[in-house]
Amino acid sequence: MTDFIRINRRLFLARLGKGTLAMAVLGACGDTGGTISTTPAPTTSETDPAITTSGPTTTANPSTTPATDPGRFLRVNLGFVSAYIVARGSEVAVVDTGVSGSEGDIEAALGAADLSWAEVAHLILTHHHPDHVGSMAAVLKAAAAATGYIGEADLDNVTSPRELVAVFDGDEIFGLQVIHSPGHTAGHISLFDPVAAVLIAGDALNGDAGGVAGPNAQFSADHDLALATVGKLAGYPYETIYFGHGEPVMSNGASLVSQLAASGY
Repeated sequence: MTDFIRINRRLFLARLGKGTLAMAVLGACGDTGGTISTTPAPTTSETDPAITTSGPTTTANPSTTPATDPGRFLRVNLGFVSAYIVARGSEVAVVDTGVSGSEGDIEAALGAADLSWAEVAHLILTHHHPDHVGSMAAVLKAAAAATGYIGEADLDNVTSPRELVAVFDGDEIFGLQVIHSPGHTAGHISLFDPVAAVLIAGDALNGDAGGVAGPNAQFSADHDLALATVGKLAGYPYETIYFGHGEPVMSNGASLVSQLAASGY
């Protein structure tokens, strides 16, 4: 109950300072130009008690765009790491920001999709590592109306030009369901879109030559927990997976993750 009150109080203060907010999530297939759609609803399976499977059923910031809109998912390929743009109509959210100096590439991807910073209402950070939050300040400056979000356990690891909203397992941002997917970092989150059947995995999974690889032990804060998270992510129905590192998987995503989990990786 305390977490529920905290997140909604922050959202109230953010809205009070900004007035009416537009909403969106950015995930770009800038190199493939892909637009993704499909359906189902989420189910989760969890065996590790350290991974929460449901948090307060809150809506971190309800969208004015119908939940039935699968939207456009655009990848901003920044080399060894990717940011994403998810757009529904003229509403947009950016997921991750790459290393410092990546804001120009994100702006170019927005422009290529006939969008602008003015339409970015959300910046969602999958975790606190500098290759994902390096351009956070520049993006928040450019997207003056955007609210920033990060997993609660990673909140104290970032310094932001304005307050970020802490999110929890089960929260929803612009039709994207927050999945607490710890191990890579304590507060790592992934995002699941049940309408488009898309998972934005952050660094909880990695792309591997058109397939799926598990978390890298070298970069895991708690690798055992990161491995358990693979099993959790296998419990959601998605076709497409967008990774922080590696090429997207465009079909059979959940099946590939289930196979990875079953392999004992």
